[in-house]
Amino acid sequence: MTSSFEFSTYPARLSDVERDKALQVLRDGVAMGRLSHDTFVRRMELALAALVADLPRENRLSRAVLGSVEAVSGFTVRLRRAWQAERLPKLLLPHPAHGGPLRIGRDPSSGLRLNHETVSRAHAELSRQGGLWVLKDLGSTNGTTVNGRRVTGSVVVREGDQVAFGRMAFRLSATRVHGGA
Repeated sequence: MTSSFEFSTYPARLSDVERDKALQVLRDGVAMGRLSHDTFVRRMELALAALVADLPRENRLSRAVLGSVEAVSGFTVRLRRAWQAERLPKLLLPHPAHGGPLRIGRDPSSGLRLNHETVSRAHAELSRQGGLWVLKDLGSTNGTTVNGRRVTGSVVVREGDQVAFGRMAFRLSATRVHGGA
């Protein structure tokens, strides 16, 4: 006997009150310092994905909702980068007259010595080429990233870019601090 009844195993849908309560718990966790920003973002992405999990994908409304979820997810990534960028220490770009490339790594002879276990002895190199700053990964174990993207080979960098050598992250700056009385 064939039945026209369709059975699905979608999880129970949260009510608006339950959803709002869960989101408030997440917000409070961040505000009180119990959740890191990264944990908050991951949990928000999970919550947004769960909200649309039971919607049929071919439905026009569900495509719009999924598009919104993707946009919000992209926004949270940009928000996290902006939040981190403001808290990152500045890495001052060398004066153009500095001469040769700036070696970055754990090696004591590096122009910028970073003594951290995730930084390779010869990690990266920053040089001036044709009026542009170029960052080159030197085959480091834990990688070099610029604005969250892993560098393979060389990449042009600019003031304000977020750079990381292993887990040591910085914001590039050309601004020199002038001291004096």
